[in-house]
Amino acid sequence: MSNRLRIIFAGTPDFAAIHLEAIIAADQHDVIAVYSQPDRPAGRGKKLKPSPVKQVALDHQIPVYQPLNFKQTDDQEQLKTLAADLMVVVAYGLLLPKVILDAPRLGCINVHASLLPRWRGAAPIQRAIEAGDAESGVIIMQMDEGLDTGDMLLEARCIITAEETGGSLHDKLADIGAPALNQALQLISTGQITATPQDHSQTCYAPKITKSELQIDWQQPATIIERKIRAFNPFPVTYTHLNGERIKIWQAEHCTQQGAAGSIVHADKKNLIVACGEDSLKLTTIQLPNAKALDIAAVMNSKAELFSTASQFDPISANE
Repeated sequence: MSNRLRIIFAGTPDFAAIHLEAIIAADQHDVIAVYSQPDRPAGRGKKLKPSPVKQVALDHQIPVYQPLNFKQTDDQEQLKTLAADLMVVVAYGLLLPKVILDAPRLGCINVHASLLPRWRGAAPIQRAIEAGDAESGVIIMQMDEGLDTGDMLLEARCIITAEETGGSLHDKLADIGAPALNQALQLISTGQITATPQDHSQTCYAPKITKSELQIDWQQPATIIERKIRAFNPFPVTYTHLNGERIKIWQAEHCTQQGAAGSIVHADKKNLIVACGEDSLKLTTIQLPNAKALDIAAVMNSKAELFSTASQFDPISANE
């Protein structure tokens, strides 16, 4: 008897596409359908663009379904008729009702980018860096009706370095998550998987990132600001204002110089140091309005007059 599973894959962004590619490349199971969020406008022309997951499916001639949600009976019945053994969900972006969770023979599993029950929710990668966690990982989880509350099937761990960004941790987790998913699928297909309940007393949540969080509050300690800068790099990127102009801060390093919060305490051809509520930050990569992100030496070479030691970055309430 074949152990090949009939799999529905549901996902949307690059992180999910990497996992779909891994299943297809392993060729141990059959992806019979892909679900992804509807195409979104993108680029200057605002033309509709398929999600990364949809593009992978199209490249491999896999049928694609894109319901707005699963509230319509027709969408629910369509999924049921696929007669899947299992549904794999990776960063899909839609809540699945019980009728969908129960439709595949073996239910639905999820690849979650944190060490559950820590960082349940929408932004686990960024929140782990922002909080100063020493490690992260991927959990393969049996889905239930709760928010990332299902039993854990398999985990893979990685270290969060002192230089980690949201982008680099995303890539690390994709690198360990894809093989972990394939391993879990093999264990499920042979009936060898073991489910472990989460310790709900250890739960913490990773809420969606809001625009209001991105502006730097120079009254905070340098350590906290520096972690936030790394967490939100390369998206959505922190920013501050100087004389009413928005400046994106892509990278910074912790320093111990002191001064009034938000004031420039040192500026030369290669350095720009800003005082925080505690200690200071050396800004190393910034982006001026209508310009590209540049290292600070390149910025100071052409725009040094903007950053004199008499300058003060605007308080957080300005221009908002």
